[in-house]
Amino acid sequence: MYSALCDRKSRVTSASGPPSSSRRAALQSLAFGAIVLAAGGTVALVRGRGYTVTRKRPLVSLAPWELAVVVHAARRIAAPDRPDRSIPSADDLDVAGFIDSYVARMSRPMRRDLSRAFLYLEQVAPITLGLRDRFTDLSADDQDRVLLALESSPLMLLRGAFAGIKSLVFMGYYRDPRTWSILGYDGPWVAKVPHAPGDAPP
Repeated sequence: MYSALCDRKSRVTSASGPPSSSRRAALQSLAFGAIVLAAGGTVALVRGRGYTVTRKRPLVSLAPWELAVVVHAARRIAAPDRPDRSIPSADDLDVAGFIDSYVARMSRPMRRDLSRAFLYLEQVAPITLGLRDRFTDLSADDQDRVLLALESSPLMLLRGAFAGIKSLVFMGYYRDPRTWSILGYDGPWVAKVPHAPGDAPP
């Protein structure tokens, strides 16, 4: 799986807490937008077709190709490091649907930067590793290689792109109570502390 490539535990089972609130700082590092649009846009003209949406709910912010990138990236970033059916997958929790709704509330500049990050991941990043297919058509192992290359890139811009995508995936994943036990978190205490009838909860 994704983090096994660099001999580390899964992003899911070893996570120490919820994501930070530095998404804008990470996405701001995508000032290389012109490069992404030039390289990724050219490639996308050649292999930018074939995306289908099978969701029951209509998309509110993401384009079909962006949703595909989110679905595949979330599967790998939130992949467990051991076979355990009790650990829900990103698909089980509809992480992509959460991100689609969340992005709709972003400012236009943030949505633009995020779209450029998706474009780079889908069309350009695989080519830099000598892979011919776009990210969503790669095997799980090759997708892990692409994500690891972004996370460990010597370029702050690319590390920022990965950090922004990972933060959104973690927000969508850990919002669900079914994932809390992975962190050793047993839920909010407000409803668990006993109090006398008529007293306001602590």
